[in-house]
Amino acid sequence: MNQEFRSTFRSEPEMATSGVLSVSALNQAVARMLERSFPLSWISGEISNFTRASSGHWYFTLKDDAAQVRAVMFRGRAQYADFAPREGDKVEVRALVTLYAPRGDYQLNVEAIRRAGVGNLYEAFVRLKEKLHAEGLFDPAHKRPLPVFVRTIGIVTSLQAAALRDVLTTLARRAPHVRVILYPTPVQGDGAGLKIAQAVATASARAECDVLLVCRGGGSMEDLWAFNDETLARTIAGCAMPVVCGVGHETDFTIADFAADLRAPTPTAAAELAATPRADWLATLEIQGQQLRSALQRRLGNAGQTLDWLAHRLLSPAAVIRHERLKLQGLQSGLAHAVRTPIDQAQHAVDRLRHRLLAQRPESQSRRLRLADAARRLQIGSSAQRSTQKQLLASMSAQLELLNPQRTLERGYAIVTDLHGSVIRSPAALQPQSHIRLRLAQGSAELGIASVQTGIADSA
Repeated sequence: MNQEFRSTFRSEPEMATSGVLSVSALNQAVARMLERSFPLSWISGEISNFTRASSGHWYFTLKDDAAQVRAVMFRGRAQYADFAPREGDKVEVRALVTLYAPRGDYQLNVEAIRRAGVGNLYEAFVRLKEKLHAEGLFDPAHKRPLPVFVRTIGIVTSLQAAALRDVLTTLARRAPHVRVILYPTPVQGDGAGLKIAQAVATASARAECDVLLVCRGGGSMEDLWAFNDETLARTIAGCAMPVVCGVGHETDFTIADFAADLRAPTPTAAAELAATPRADWLATLEIQGQQLRSALQRRLGNAGQTLDWLAHRLLSPAAVIRHERLKLQGLQSGLAHAVRTPIDQAQHAVDRLRHRLLAQRPESQSRRLRLADAARRLQIGSSAQRSTQKQLLASMSAQLELLNPQRTLERGYAIVTDLHGSVIRSPAALQPQSHIRLRLAQGSAELGIASVQTGIADSA
């Protein structure tokens, strides 16, 4: 270790050429050496000076009779702890030995914490709890409510248990009307879990009680270990009647508590939860009796008033018939009037509309004659106009025929154009050795020009 310590110092960049170390370099080197030399280990001791910081970190001292060491459990690890340690608790921590460089304090960085002396049992408890929870054995949807009125209560516990006396005393005081059936069984020692499960199975098979109490007084985790049996948990979950589990004290939890339909913090509390006190039932019965009497009196009073009202309304049959006959006659008259009135009103409205129509209808005979005369004159004018247009069209067609270039070409004339199709009207547009195109009446011809003579040269 000395050789490693020296090599660690030699690797520090803060070391000067003279071999002098800074304090921070020394502390960092010592911290690394401690972390390499002591891997994660389980360390037991007693909690002292426990502090939970606002950041969520836990700071405490772990000590025994001869020594102590500072410890820290950071929030990321502390949130997974199954319990919050208190002053004087015996615990086991899984920690890394290190050094807090800013103060130079040697300390433990705690990764996990458990109660001392029950490490293996607690781990077995957690594994079984997680297994049964994953199977849905603890699902709240499977929990059954306790019956409202309990006539018989079964108790699974030891004959020598102080819890039995507490339960019987509580039931005798609160509910002396309830019948109690005891299913005796050992609640501690080898094989106790299986025997408790057999007692629960017997009670379930007999089905002679309304609620079953599984109870035991307080003790250490080893004392209560029989109630962490897997077979017992499955038997409780499959019991024919609701099961109330009251094992240990309020801070004690067992697998049976999670499997039961209801957990009580103590056996006495289990008895109180299982049976409603007789005084409460009697008080409720008295209140309900008073409410029933009041309701009956109100109903009789209302019925008497209704009878009086009906008696006043009761008439002789002859009077009823006369009244109904008069009522029928009135309805008949009303119906006749209601039918005649709309018809008369509608007839008057039709007459008024007929007079208005006759007064406003125009005289159409003369207009019909004028329309026939206009149609006749329109027909005559149209015929004359069509004849005139036909004559004009024939004249224009003849003139157009005279101006048709094709007729000129048929008389022996030709149209002279250059090769691009432009009409040549003057000899000045012609050049010797060029070509022209002649359009004749029946086709065209391309000619070459030998020479060009203008009109001025001819006159000369």
